[in-house]
Amino acid sequence: MSRSYSFALPLVLAVTMALGPLSIDAYLPAFPAMAEAMGVGIGEVARSLSIYIFGLAIGQLVGGPLSDRIGRPRVMYAGLAIFIAASLGITQVDDLNLLLMLRGLQAFGGGWIMVLVPALVRDQVRGRDAAKLFSMIGLIMVVAPGLAPSLGSALLAMGDWHAIFWFLALYALGVIPLQARVVLRHARPIDVTHHHDSLLTRYRFVLATRAALPFIALQAFAFSVMMLFITHASFIYQAHFGQSESAFSLMFGANILIMLLVNLTNRAVLNRFTSRQILITCLCAQFLGILMLALATWLEVSVWLFLPAMMLTIGAQGAVAPNNQACFMEYFERHGGTAASLLGASQFGIAGTLSALSTLLPETLGWVIASMFVCSLVCVIVIVGALRPRRVR
Repeated sequence: MSRSYSFALPLVLAVTMALGPLSIDAYLPAFPAMAEAMGVGIGEVARSLSIYIFGLAIGQLVGGPLSDRIGRPRVMYAGLAIFIAASLGITQVDDLNLLLMLRGLQAFGGGWIMVLVPALVRDQVRGRDAAKLFSMIGLIMVVAPGLAPSLGSALLAMGDWHAIFWFLALYALGVIPLQARVVLRHARPIDVTHHHDSLLTRYRFVLATRAALPFIALQAFAFSVMMLFITHASFIYQAHFGQSESAFSLMFGANILIMLLVNLTNRAVLNRFTSRQILITCLCAQFLGILMLALATWLEVSVWLFLPAMMLTIGAQGAVAPNNQACFMEYFERHGGTAASLLGASQFGIAGTLSALSTLLPETLGWVIASMFVCSLVCVIVIVGALRPRRVR
């Protein structure tokens, strides 16, 4: 049963979840300074980003089932402690190998933190209320990636690149009392009936819930569309279309703005339509946007005709993620942490892999759009094969 919740609950969950994008995007402006300090190339420093993405996936695979076994609070506090310790460690290093190791550890703890957010939502609300709560959390998740690089630049202006990781450590430290006061005191008690279920048993239960599996594919491949865009955004707008750095920032920000507007609209539309209906509509809109991008690329149109199609494609993600999470988590009254871990690990693991593989393709606009098209096509195939609207009896 759903229970009522105050604005503080989604706010604290969003602040907690924002650790992910902050840890990924805040230090991007520091790559040149980090490379110079360590005496390596920027590409070698960029490896720390790939390690972080895969570390998040592994951390979620472990943290979710562990929270089902020993309780959400223990795993949340342990994950925050690991994250803080690794962040403090990074503030003291100037060696690439040590940086990579500590970023992996930081991501592992971050995975424990992030995987608990959908599990905690599932513990407390269901149905439309869950979708609305995910949508409210998504507001900050949309804004955080857009603000993180600017935050990183501001911290660099006040000190060296270590200041960014001091900030991350202090941010995570501040999350602890917020979680304790607002969220974790309402955490569901451990289910003693299934307390001794092994990790394999918990994952077998989730994977045996066949009706939920399409949502794992949708989460991974819809998110991959956005990750492919983020990976190649600078090439698209600056190298291919010849836009300046300031123009690139505005065009990139336009996608964030549309995602924000779609997210806000999603909350209102949920009063009239189900999460499944909105999810299908937005995935179809995303596919339509990519078809428009393909046509624009083939016709070699100007950036001002290309941009609206990209805004439609990426903007749809503002409602895809919260509704997909709500639909998936609805199936798991028990083993919710394990379910959330599989969803999150699939999302970051598959999107990270496809994004990395896309860098091996020829760097042309056609190949970038083709990669996005394939990911969106997978979503459409899943919709047609598994998520067709059910007949009302």
